[in-house]
Amino acid sequence: MSPQRRAAIKRVTVFLILLLPLILMMANAMLNRLGPDPAKAVVDNTGLWAFRILLLCLAMTPLRIITGHSIWISYRRMLGLYALFYACLHLSAYAILLLGGDLAQLSKELVKRPYIVVGFSAWLLMIPLGVTSTKRWQKRLGKKWLHLHKAVYVTAVLGMLHFIWLKKLGIWAVWPYALILGALLILRLPVVKSVVTSTRTKKAT
Repeated sequence: MSPQRRAAIKRVTVFLILLLPLILMMANAMLNRLGPDPAKAVVDNTGLWAFRILLLCLAMTPLRIITGHSIWISYRRMLGLYALFYACLHLSAYAILLLGGDLAQLSKELVKRPYIVVGFSAWLLMIPLGVTSTKRWQKRLGKKWLHLHKAVYVTAVLGMLHFIWLKKLGIWAVWPYALILGALLILRLPVVKSVVTSTRTKKAT
């Protein structure tokens, strides 16, 4: 099997794995297994998976640094687009299933509930990142593309705040996600990257 074919199979496998949460959610909905409040379950699950996949997207660069293999970067765009996809499902489910598609009510909720403002802001930041994720946009924007896509860090922090605020229990209720996000951000610091790279090089020799 050629390397190109193996790479294509891996990408398709990752694509299907990322789609699996939605498939399971739909199956549970048809079997009435979403609990006493199915609408809220859909909203919560789509939001949680959007954040989880966003963390996976952020993990690709650290994994490249730690392992020395660039294969991880080839999955970053797919993960980012899937995070946006689930975030769109999350917002749509909230607006349609919980608010009945009432845009006026959605506007009131944005003003009344700060955690929704934070989550909505994270979603807005994800849109230009998704639109400009192609190689064509990367060439078109040049160095500006790198600066623009650093907004993913802000998006992740806003998503974390939305998560914490929504749970109303503070950071202790979501500490595993906060810990992962913190570690992923720390691994991007130049000093830390340099230490990890030098350590990997010494082990290789």
